[in-house]
Amino acid sequence: MRILYGVVGEGMGHAIRSRVVLDHLLAEGHEIHIVASQRAVDFLQRHFGERAVQRIHGLHIVTEENRVRRGKTLWQNVRDGAEALPGQIKAYFDLIERFEPQAVVSDFESWTYLFGKLHRLPVFSIDNMQIINRCEIPEPVVGPYRSEFEVTRAFIKGKLPRAEHYFIATFFRPQLRKEKTTLVPPILRPEILQTEPTRGEHLLVYQTAEGNEALVQALRDTGLECRIYGMRRSITEEQREGELRYRPFSESVFIDDLAAARAVITGGGFTLMSECVYLHKPTLSVPIHGHFEQILNGRYLEHEGFGRFATVLNADAVHEFLAAVPQCEAALARVSQDGNRELFGVLDEHLDRAAAGLC
Repeated sequence: MRILYGVVGEGMGHAIRSRVVLDHLLAEGHEIHIVASQRAVDFLQRHFGERAVQRIHGLHIVTEENRVRRGKTLWQNVRDGAEALPGQIKAYFDLIERFEPQAVVSDFESWTYLFGKLHRLPVFSIDNMQIINRCEIPEPVVGPYRSEFEVTRAFIKGKLPRAEHYFIATFFRPQLRKEKTTLVPPILRPEILQTEPTRGEHLLVYQTAEGNEALVQALRDTGLECRIYGMRRSITEEQREGELRYRPFSESVFIDDLAAARAVITGGGFTLMSECVYLHKPTLSVPIHGHFEQILNGRYLEHEGFGRFATVLNADAVHEFLAAVPQCEAALARVSQDGNRELFGVLDEHLDRAAAGLC
């Protein structure tokens, strides 16, 4: 089957999980044409080759000082979208002429969705965002973020409406409120599935905001070894200050540090949080202010007992989290997942139906 696969470029989690699904589809014998934007393009081209991945313009979120800047986000997307329009039109006609897709899979990407709808192709959605619109989110999880929740739900509702089916990757299981929806476990890259977790004594800290001296002091006060990524992005080799180890990013070293960590401190990104849940690592989540999807991830993490949620990353948040680590470990001990088999099984079933003309 010829499948057009779209990947939104905002955040690397979409590209990381799409690589896993794409590897499966190719192994099943499907022909794939990938369309992506921003950093997702470079990541996917390294894995599948430049000719297999087409670059288009995609929406992006502007953040400063760990906060979404809505005015700048709107302006930059309008400006960049206008500049990219001629290229998008060319990509559209090239796709019709060269590939002629039979189905579309979209990871929160609108261009491929619109192409599929215009050509009356079955469109399948695979992401984690649709949970906000297609499930009942309990009031204790929404909490004081009701207005942000409603705005985000309205946006997501209009993103990929009336797809053939929605596959939602999630480490929590709220009640469904819409049909044609399947919840599946998080999509995990093979590097994580092949990792055997151990219980070390260090903290893994992934924090991209530089200059947070309050956090640095809070980490020192724990007396624990802290392996820190992101706070000194320009370094090319490890810098050590007592028990604080600032490390340059290396995927293999990062995964090793994650697998052996006692606990993790990070933002609100779904991919790393899901990997922490799978590896049974208690996690303190401090999402970007104004980014409701990240806020939901963090609040659900705490709701399930897998970690703690905080709005500010300071000494109080760190110490309260560390005190709760044993309780979180007990909750995580109940989590099990058989790789990506559940998603692959239901996805293959729906693609077979599409190939048979039943969609």
